[in-house]
Amino acid sequence: MVSSRDNGPPMGADEASFSWETVERQWLGAQDDGGFNLAYQCLERNIAAGRGGQEALIWRGAEGERQVYSYQDLLDGALRFARALERRGVRLAERVCTLGPRRPELYLAALGTLRHGAVYAPLFSVYGPDPIRRRLELGEARVVITTRRLFEERIAPVRGALPALEHVVLVDDEAPGAASWEAFCANDAAPQPMATGAEYPALLHFTSGTSGPPKGVLHVHRAAAAHLATGREVLGLAPGERYWCTADPGWVTGVSYGILAPLLCGATLVVDEGEFDAQRWYGILATEGVRCWFTAPTALRMLRRAGPEALEGFDLSRLERIFSTGEPLDPALTEWTENHLGRPTRDAWWQSETGAIMTAQYGDAPVRAGRMGRPVPGVELILAEADGDTVTPVTQPGTTGEILIRRGWPSMFRAYLGAPERYRAAFVDNWYRSGDLAQWDEQGELRFIGRADDVIKTAGHMVGPAEVEAVLNHHPEVAECGVSGIPDPVAGALVAAWVVTRRPPEAPEQLRRDLITHARQRLGAAVAPREIHFVDELPKTPSGKILRRQLST
Repeated sequence: MVSSRDNGPPMGADEASFSWETVERQWLGAQDDGGFNLAYQCLERNIAAGRGGQEALIWRGAEGERQVYSYQDLLDGALRFARALERRGVRLAERVCTLGPRRPELYLAALGTLRHGAVYAPLFSVYGPDPIRRRLELGEARVVITTRRLFEERIAPVRGALPALEHVVLVDDEAPGAASWEAFCANDAAPQPMATGAEYPALLHFTSGTSGPPKGVLHVHRAAAAHLATGREVLGLAPGERYWCTADPGWVTGVSYGILAPLLCGATLVVDEGEFDAQRWYGILATEGVRCWFTAPTALRMLRRAGPEALEGFDLSRLERIFSTGEPLDPALTEWTENHLGRPTRDAWWQSETGAIMTAQYGDAPVRAGRMGRPVPGVELILAEADGDTVTPVTQPGTTGEILIRRGWPSMFRAYLGAPERYRAAFVDNWYRSGDLAQWDEQGELRFIGRADDVIKTAGHMVGPAEVEAVLNHHPEVAECGVSGIPDPVAGALVAAWVVTRRPPEAPEQLRRDLITHARQRLGAAVAPREIHFVDELPKTPSGKILRRQLST
């Protein structure tokens, strides 16, 4: 199943001799400035290999447009944006954010930010003004690339609280307090990208925690080695092969495997701006000749719900590989894609903190439904019980343990921005604690059990209960509340809230609607609770902490 390649030796051929040093020295290219830059490895390295005119990105617009960008086109656009950052004094490691749909400008901004030496920080467009403000504050963003609608709805209301934010750039318009993309990038001077080293900051991903504010997960340029290795040997990407990742560009998957890994592999990235529609998706898979498709269980459930008639008339014979990530992949979905799409879905597990895929069902091994595969080469992973500074490995099949990964892989996060104690607490005895639970099976594959904490995974998004609770608790009728997830056949889980009111509500249904509206205005529809339950009291520990796992029982 793995395609042939011409950009390095096969990683899976001899896993025992695999080393990250080999990936950096032999698979990635030396730079003229002696540095190491993610965007250079994505673009100039491929152009030097003769792929300048090859298709790099095929963009499908929401209204039916289709634009094709070569590797040279992407480099020209990225350098143009890098030049704009240079002219405005954006310095090494300062943050540039994007907030918006899958527009070509977003991809040029991401690559241009990295090439310039600034840090690229994507944001979810589903968030409301409060979550956006918190993330921009934490990142101290200098520049935001967005659309006029999102600027007016999400950024303008909170801009006064963001003194570091100097430039807002609109990809589709201009507005008071914001420049158009064309005006921002208008200059013909040659850019002078700042030299970056392998350990220089490159990517900042915001992820929700179980308590407190969102975490800013920082990665460095060296992560390119892990993106390239997993793109080639897990996803099987080869130069010129058409690949589609459906992940939102505000999510770590939408960056690591929606931009970086395919370009590092010399592949052709298919991008769709449109909203989900089963026939539209089948049409893209068929007409673009997608060979490898990376999606999420929620999307597969939505396709399944659309029924077999949505697939009629579409030829998916060129589709070779389907991968899924972001939430547990249930066996029924793997079997459904094999029966209806002609290929089983392979699971891949990783986190924002790991930066790249850590375990997967890859290569030519048969796909075993309900498993998340094996650790990828170069990654030392164990299941263990961690107690203080003591790590006790769990090796017995069927016994649950926490997933721990030994330090040293290139895409390992280097910091929680502004939270050094929190970062140190994420490691024990030189092992990263994932907070995810799993079991080994008799064949040496992993089976995912669940989170060790209370974060809610809904439709592939990570929602921190504390962030939702904080907004609900600001409502004048709320005394206190707890938030947890409830099972849902499509999204995996839905956000639900259990609310203790200040006084018995005279009109419970009206108050329920008011609370949901209040939360949606502040958090966005994807994060706000879908259900509100009124209760007399919340289950708590003796110290007063809410027992979220008992809320739905």
